[in-house]
Amino acid sequence: MKKVMFAEFGGPDVLQLIDAEEPHAGPGQIRIAVRAAGVNPVDWRVREGQVLGAHPTVLPSGVGLDASGTVDEVGEGVEGVEIGDSVFGEGSSTYAEFAVLSVWGRMPEGLTFEEAAGYPSVVETALRLIREVGVRPGQTLLVSGASGGVGSAVLQIARERGITVIGTAGAANQEYLRGLGAIATTYGDGWAERVRQLGKVDAALDLAGSGVLRELVDLTGDPHKVLSIADLGAPEFGVRFSGVAGSVPDALGEAAQLISQGKLHIPVEKSYTLAEAAAAHIDSHAGHTRGRRVIVV
Repeated sequence: MKKVMFAEFGGPDVLQLIDAEEPHAGPGQIRIAVRAAGVNPVDWRVREGQVLGAHPTVLPSGVGLDASGTVDEVGEGVEGVEIGDSVFGEGSSTYAEFAVLSVWGRMPEGLTFEEAAGYPSVVETALRLIREVGVRPGQTLLVSGASGGVGSAVLQIARERGITVIGTAGAANQEYLRGLGAIATTYGDGWAERVRQLGKVDAALDLAGSGVLRELVDLTGDPHKVLSIADLGAPEFGVRFSGVAGSVPDALGEAAQLISQGKLHIPVEKSYTLAEAAAAHIDSHAGHTRGRRVIVV
């Protein structure tokens, strides 16, 4: 089978598309014929060798956590899923023709494989951040870097829970944020003052790692009301860095429910082939994403 691997940490050029042995499902796992794999910032952070406690890396390593596809192997002890079922979930080395998933759910009706691959980690992260930052209905949440996958999910889930959201993004993505129910403003010079003019901020999320933590602390008045998933220097500002996943099965269940109710939709901005994995990482690293990027197998 074809699989994207890297044998050393480094830039996108360390990614290689190779012929590899097929993986097999162990106890409590399933194997899928991958139809699409989500491209997440954690993918290129791991490739660069960043120290992420939740994702220890042994070289050589595959790439990717999220995927959608059809079940073609069921491990010992697994119930409730059969060969041929369409599923989405999390596993390892999902930039490949076959991948083993440790957590999965049935794909919601109406989703394409391409769309489904963009949900698992994103929705888990969004639900975890809203919970950990402690924002409540009736309060206002500021989201820095709001137009990507996690931001798109946060905006819609927060809106559904009665939370007002102010989102920052580039000028081209302002209408996109408004369409998801956010009060939108641009980043760049003077962004913090623009946010102040929009009203009081009760909590804030840093999703882009663009050096805004000092301003987020100033806007909320308390570093404990700020959470980052993108800036490893967060503790220097007294800000928590959230990098350990919560319950992915619960997140997949809630995602499926919201999607089926028409309350959650994350568009796919661009698709890539396995051979274009390096380009996918370059684009993901550059930011300015509107929704998700995925690799189609």
